[in-house]
Amino acid sequence: MPKAIDIRKGQAVLWEDKLWIVHESTRVAKGNWRSYMQIKLKNFKTGQIVDNRFNMDEELQSPHMVDKQYEYLYKDGDDYVLMDVNDFEQIHVGSDLMPDADKYLKGNERVTAKLMDGQVINVELPNSVNLTVTDAPPVVKGATATNQSKEVTLETGLTVRVPPFITNGEVVRIDTRTGEYIERA
Repeated sequence: MPKAIDIRKGQAVLWEDKLWIVHESTRVAKGNWRSYMQIKLKNFKTGQIVDNRFNMDEELQSPHMVDKQYEYLYKDGDDYVLMDVNDFEQIHVGSDLMPDADKYLKGNERVTAKLMDGQVINVELPNSVNLTVTDAPPVVKGATATNQSKEVTLETGLTVRVPPFITNGEVVRIDTRTGEYIERA
């Protein structure tokens, strides 16, 4: 059983005999007071969101889940269409299970779906994606010697801070967990 300190965003936990998806997980340490985890949970069935405080070493039960590889195809209204990479069966997944997909996915990326009793309860995006820069301010001469950054817009509409030498049309690698620039692709 994982301890509260090990709980991360997107993870499923059993708490008070109900299935919850972790929306936010923050470690709070105030001076010489005891540290604790502030965790925002969303009830899988009702959609109710609860903000709760857990001791660092408090154990939360993790349900038995199966990981299955899917390929993201396209968005259909509010749903995302995923294809099983083994048998090519397509499924529709609600946007509440893939909240950041619009920012990072263009199509044909591999994602990992967490299934419990044959039902998708969570979808994990790839750790990094390659996106093309569509709008970048011009390069400032001599700006490469300093530790500056500029904001650019990527093909999905996501804005991210990058080094000053990045220009329009370049492909950059973005970390989907933090939303930050990693490197040129």
